[in-house]
Amino acid sequence: MSATTDTLQLTPFEVLADYERRSLAHIAGMPEEVEASGLWRGIGFRVGSRYLVSSIAEVNEILTFPQLTVVPGTRPWLLGVANVRGNLVPIIDLRNFVENERSQLADSSRVLIIRQHGGSVGLLVDEVLGQRNFSDEQRAEAEAESDSRYGRFVPERYQLGDVLWGLFSMASLVRTPEFLQASA
Repeated sequence: MSATTDTLQLTPFEVLADYERRSLAHIAGMPEEVEASGLWRGIGFRVGSRYLVSSIAEVNEILTFPQLTVVPGTRPWLLGVANVRGNLVPIIDLRNFVENERSQLADSSRVLIIRQHGGSVGLLVDEVLGQRNFSDEQRAEAEAESDSRYGRFVPERYQLGDVLWGLFSMASLVRTPEFLQASA
């Protein structure tokens, strides 16, 4: 019996399921990598000279720097609000919030959209470095984050190649009282 004859006897759902099964068979090692114990994925980004990563579940979207409307009477780290697909999203300069030093906009600057109670917020970062995979074995033996400004958001660090990545908790960030109080 030919493949064409077999396909004609299958329901449309069965044909699609067969296509999926055959295409996944060509991706060697993929299921093991995704389901490996202690392996997790994050979005890597840079703020100044600091390399940070947040869980892929904490970052909803990555944007180029949008057009902003300035909001008077706010802290300097609140750059303004942007219209992102019909939703007003406050855009925060992450470096200015944490280090009290303004970020310099460049072609590599990006905005990470994250969810918080009551809606989304955008965080300006110097560069997004893409998806990174980490395992428990890469957890750095070094002490916790030494810079207290970042320490409250970076509970642990991971060594990947020559780079020490701080695990940045977006959940901790959006719960800090200062972050919730953007008015000057």
